Amino acid sequence: MTDRNQEPERGSGGSGFLGFLIGGIVGAIAMLFLAPQSGEKTREELRVGAQKLREQTDVVVKEKTDQVRTRAQEFTAEARKKVDDLSKQGKDLAVEGLDRVSSAAEAGKKAIKGSGNGNSE
Repeated sequence: MTDRNQEPERGSGGSGFLGFLIGGIVGAIAMLFLAPQSGEKTREELRVGAQKLREQTDVVVKEKTDQVRTRAQEFTAEARKKVDDLSKQGKDLAVEGLDRVSSAAEAGKKAIKGSGNGNSE
């Protein structure tokens, strides 16, 4: 029986980043409404906050990009290994098949030579 209430598993990378981004935006908006200071000072703090958010976003994006690149390299290495293994198996099967054909041809030659010698004398 399947559990209908069970949700599919999700990677934490995308949802964590989205939460981070939404939190930064909500924080900036809250700062605008709750700041009891001059417009110039608020704009400066917004500029600084936006710069920090941009830097943090750059770090997160770089980390996620590195993770994806590493996983892609691992996948590529595994795929190449499997292709190499399958190629070797295919070559082994081909050699085995050729050996069988060669043995059958040799047996056929012997049979023809054997029957030809018996009939001519």
